Amino acid sequence: MDLNTIEHVICPRARAAIPAVGPGDAYLAGGTWLFSEPQTHLNRLVDLTSLLWPPLERNETGLAIAATCTLATLEAFEPPAAWHAARLIRQCCRALLGSFKIRRAATIGGNLCLALPAAPMAALAVALQGICVIWSPNGTEYLLPARDFIIGAQKTALRHGEILRAVCVAESALCRRAAFRQISLTPLGRSAALLIGTRDGDRIDLTITAAVANPVSLTVPTGLAQTKLNAMIDQAVPAWYDDVHGRPAWRRRITHVMAADICAELTSS
Repeated sequence: MDLNTIEHVICPRARAAIPAVGPGDAYLAGGTWLFSEPQTHLNRLVDLTSLLWPPLERNETGLAIAATCTLATLEAFEPPAAWHAARLIRQCCRALLGSFKIRRAATIGGNLCLALPAAPMAALAVALQGICVIWSPNGTEYLLPARDFIIGAQKTALRHGEILRAVCVAESALCRRAAFRQISLTPLGRSAALLIGTRDGDRIDLTITAAVANPVSLTVPTGLAQTKLNAMIDQAVPAWYDDVHGRPAWRRRITHVMAADICAELTSS
């Protein structure tokens, strides 16, 4: 869709060239949502892709994923054999409701910052215990656990003028055993519930998304009875999401079922 109210597009080449943003401004990455509907309140875009951040960087601590990395680039990443949980990357990328054209343009940062309950990159970042690198307008940066980044449906912890720079994942998280479950009302529908479990010793870290407004994380001991698991989930979830992609009672029930399935898979040898 053409955004006919846009008067200027700023393409900074360095952080110092990023302008201060005000009313009528928006950051642009892939733009797959931004250009999908009218944005009559906007008149200027700041294109973050012009900063040319390396999309993926392996280092001594793990993997750094730039906010401007596209889903197609992330999905094509070939991890080391020891990174067992890295298979979650492709599973979460394929959980996005969108064509190959969308995957080639949509970015990890855009998916996180839009903060839709069904955002699969939120599930991935939280399940892998990612750390968000956030740039502040004053030139500093700080770190925020991915589990704290999305605070509600289409609400993030970003303050005015802040930019999500990257999500960093530790190698220790990538080396865990992992299990993935996702369900939709229709074969090509938006996720109604997307759960991920990773095992660390005698505990399972369970991440619940899509069925809730923002990601919910809880730690479950292995071998826990399903009734106690259900109770832990109900205590951790403040409210079940309600929209055309699934009613709360159904989302709660399928979350219970998929959580038990994940725990059984990760408990088995």
